[in-house]
Amino acid sequence: FEEGAYLLLFGELPSTRQLNEFRKIIADCMEMPTNFTRDVIMKAPSHDIMNSMTRSVLTLASYDDHTADLSISNVLRQSIQLISLFPMMAVYAYHAYNHYENNDSMYIHRPDPNLSIAENFLRMIRPDKQFTEDEAHLLDMMLMLHAEHGGGNNSTFVCRAISSSMTDTYSAIAGAVGSLKGPLHGGANAKVMEMLHY
Repeated sequence: FEEGAYLLLFGELPSTRQLNEFRKIIADCMEMPTNFTRDVIMKAPSHDIMNSMTRSVLTLASYDDHTADLSISNVLRQSIQLISLFPMMAVYAYHAYNHYENNDSMYIHRPDPNLSIAENFLRMIRPDKQFTEDEAHLLDMMLMLHAEHGGGNNSTFVCRAISSSMTDTYSAIAGAVGSLKGPLHGGANAKVMEMLHY
């Protein structure tokens, strides 16, 4: 997935050295602002993870001293940071929901900088932090497929439309997440799961 993310951000596949540097940058960005998990995710859990994700993305703007800077270097920094934080925002939102709505235990595992995004997602979502190599490979492939089909879908269109107004990165991405939530786009996955349960 990291290789695909590099391609989407820079327009070319990375060399081995570039990919290793990119992975290190992503690992270095896998740190939430102080008390963000407690104050933003845990204090207002939502039964809909996408609502929590949208709120988290918008709130991250409050922690960025250069939110409105639309220079390529700054937007690139913000984009890489969001790529790094999305797994944590999703997993922590799930655990908060599971704790408050289902009365289950809540786990807040920190990411391991030596693991990939897919591996970290599985590590953080599992109570025992355990996952197999096959599970990580499958999730990595799924993440890559979801990123690859983004050229003309609804959330990509929404992100482009919002960003064309010269608004900040966080607003554009929050809008895209809101679009992804819809049952005719990303929300279709949830509808499939509902159908499988009947």
